[in-house]
Amino acid sequence: MAQLEANPRGIPQAPFVGKVEEFTTESEVEGTLKKFQEMLSKYKYMETHLLQRKKSLESKIPDIKKTLDMVDFLISNESSPEPILTQYELNDTLYAHASIPSPKTVNLWLGANVMLEYSTSEARTLLSQKLGSARTSLEQVDEDLEFLRDQITTMEVNTARVYNYDVKLRRLRKEAGGK
Repeated sequence: MAQLEANPRGIPQAPFVGKVEEFTTESEVEGTLKKFQEMLSKYKYMETHLLQRKKSLESKIPDIKKTLDMVDFLISNESSPEPILTQYELNDTLYAHASIPSPKTVNLWLGANVMLEYSTSEARTLLSQKLGSARTSLEQVDEDLEFLRDQITTMEVNTARVYNYDVKLRRLRKEAGGK
């Protein structure tokens, strides 16, 4: 079972078993079935991991976009002499009023309880890069999920074909032994 091909992110391509007789011998059928089941479980594990990653990215992208839109709004009001009047969320149901005089900097949560202050232009650049990389990652995850679904289907078909071949061999042995 040499696997020479893989997708761009290293997920191995499942071999397609055209003729089971050429792929395995009578004595190797159970071993082949075990290998196929192992590969199938690995593919399903990868699929579960990618689905979790996709869900995470799908929740992060709108947050990044919303933050980027807010930074763009602050940039558009940098030169205004009037302060920006707003409400901000303190808790799920609690808001406070704020007056922001000509904003020049913003504070961004970077994760792991880290917040840094950036100029509005630096924040815009950083958020644009983060949004671009998150969208690219989401596209790659979608491609990987599609590839994995194909590999899972191939392995399920292979398993069924090898199993049916084993049933056929047992039936032939039984008939040969009974005659």
